Amino acid sequence: MSMTSVLDPHDITKALAECAGTFNYKTFFVTSGLNQKSDADLTAVFNIVDKDQSGFIEREELSQFLKSFCPTARELNDSETQAFLDAGDTDHDGKIGVDEFKSMVKAKSK
Repeated sequence: MSMTSVLDPHDITKALAECAGTFNYKTFFVTSGLNQKSDADLTAVFNIVDKDQSGFIEREELSQFLKSFCPTARELNDSETQAFLDAGDTDHDGKIGVDEFKSMVKAKSK
């Protein structure tokens, strides 16, 4: 499965363009349309990002998050990766599980 089977390629391109300078996961989720997807679609996206299929998205996979949407996209820097991990890792085990990912994507901006 590819990201374009879940998300509109135009929305992916637009979301990646917004992240050219700085990555904001909330903005990315909205612009890409992820925040409007079903739990099944979010699980599919999670499984694409979880490259080693461990059932978790670890720090290294988070740093490569944008590359999951487009191979030529940039890597997240250390502070962006840490902020992303901190936002999603609600049980503080150093990784993001599928339920944590779905909750993070669907969370409303405050």
